Amino acid sequence: MSGHSHFATIKRQKGLKDAAKGNIFGKLSKNISIAIKSGGGVNPDMNFRLRIAIDKAKEFNMPKDNIDRILRSAEQRMENIEEITYEGFGPYGIGVLVEVVTDNKNRSAQEFKNIFEKAGGNIAGPGAVSYMFDHKGYLLIKMEGSEEELEDFVNPEELSIEKKKAIESGFIVLLAELRMIPKTYIEITDPEKQEKIVKFLEELEDHDDVQKVHSNF
Repeated sequence: MSGHSHFATIKRQKGLKDAAKGNIFGKLSKNISIAIKSGGGVNPDMNFRLRIAIDKAKEFNMPKDNIDRILRSAEQRMENIEEITYEGFGPYGIGVLVEVVTDNKNRSAQEFKNIFEKAGGNIAGPGAVSYMFDHKGYLLIKMEGSEEELEDFVNPEELSIEKKKAIESGFIVLLAELRMIPKTYIEITDPEKQEKIVKFLEELEDHDDVQKVHSNF
């Protein structure tokens, strides 16, 4: 468990603002659908990815009726949906993984190629970036009455169990999700370079097909 970075806090606050604008529900719906397709069925007790996806939707106050409707229509929604992870290098050589859920992979591939190249980066082949990351369950927690936020990394399959343990131990769970955690980070100290990188990462995150963006910045 470790202290939490200011940059990550800003990203979480941005996510809450996006939810308030209503434009995150589509991404959450896709997240549930792809969890059903790749994780093994519509029973969250048997499909840990689906359980995490439903928990994430609830965190952003998605109505239960919406979630139930997605589960009921899962078979029809799954047929044309594909899960793709694009690997690439962004401005100043940062490594980036972009988790995408799309019904048109040719369109998505061209759009993300354009975003990377416009920022001075490039899409790379499979494995060129992913080896720099570890797949982990991520918890962001704090004690009630405390301003200090702590982050913890656990085995992906145990994320829901560890979340429950944290709540039972008196912690407030601010965030619980699957993440790709960099093995090492690239530190950029120049403010102008930082701004360019943040704008690039935000443009990726704002794309309708994007579920998550991971970087070693």
